[in-house]
Amino acid sequence: MIARTEEKSEPLYPAYLPHYDPLEKVEEVGRFEHDDPGHRADPLKPNLLKHATKVFDLSPHCGTEIHGVQISKLSSEGLDEIALLCAERGCLVFRDQDYIDIGFEEQRRIASHFGPLHKHGWMPHPKDGPPEFVIVYDSKEDLRIRKSWSRKSPIQFHVDQSPEAQPPGLTFFAMLESPSVAGGDTIISSSVRAFERLSPSFRKRLEGLNAVHTTANPIMRELRDNGNQAVLRRPITKSIHPVVTVHPVTKQKALFVNSSYTQSIVGWDEEESDYMLKFLFDHINRGQDFCCRVRYEAGTVVLWDQRVTQHSQTLDYAAGDRRHAFRLTPLANTPIPSKIEEDDGECQKDEARVLLNLC
Repeated sequence: MIARTEEKSEPLYPAYLPHYDPLEKVEEVGRFEHDDPGHRADPLKPNLLKHATKVFDLSPHCGTEIHGVQISKLSSEGLDEIALLCAERGCLVFRDQDYIDIGFEEQRRIASHFGPLHKHGWMPHPKDGPPEFVIVYDSKEDLRIRKSWSRKSPIQFHVDQSPEAQPPGLTFFAMLESPSVAGGDTIISSSVRAFERLSPSFRKRLEGLNAVHTTANPIMRELRDNGNQAVLRRPITKSIHPVVTVHPVTKQKALFVNSSYTQSIVGWDEEESDYMLKFLFDHINRGQDFCCRVRYEAGTVVLWDQRVTQHSQTLDYAAGDRRHAFRLTPLANTPIPSKIEEDDGECQKDEARVLLNLC
């Protein structure tokens, strides 16, 4: 049995400590033309993988870990190939990255390769750092995250800021300090496989539907938990997005609803909408066979494409054990609706299998 070590007295990255300013305001990015780097990528990914010492999948449907590659040293072509591989595999894990030590401007420059960076409406950023940095900090000095999740399950699969008119694509999560023992993992789920797992006729029913995404509930929780110290840099954001989307590069269809931000299905009565969304949220939560679980250590950088994945924290480590990370969130394309296709015969095949089982 490994003994639990005491939290270090001082954070290793004081420049990245969270800053809360109830009076601060930020502007949204606004509409922009998105040129996805994955379109430019070589499918063989020679610039990304030529120095890799080890590459392995974390699960069949989601997640690949790559050793021997420094994100900070990649050429523009290598970053393009990251975009493509991340779209194909959902998430990529890189260990021992000097990316965490190259400073705000270089970190921001590399992340901006994938799109303009989002500015969060209530999560903290570094006091003397750019507002695009989201600081994730849990320790005995700052239990704000713990407070926000008290008395409810921290397992909540979501897409970061899906209410944006152009939600995030590839996202950076860099671990500065991890808990002293096991815990604090991120679970990442394939939204592509979540859609594929539904029956053919049910999939076709979902195509063509739209849903309302809003930051109203998270903002209400921020006000409830922190009162006059609540951080509200932006007003409530609301958008309508397709329930089933298509990735602009891989053309894969994905389920695009999440329990943090999706409020209702457009055109449905409240009871109908609530019933359908609860089913879809439960379907995602139960889908451990299309998830991967990423365990962190200092220097781990995880990239995931939020157009084809959802993710959840675990918050399963001891309260007071320091977990310190930052996130950079490039925005991407306006969600592309999946077309309602002509019946490809899968519905009839499915019905035939049911009838055969009844005989």
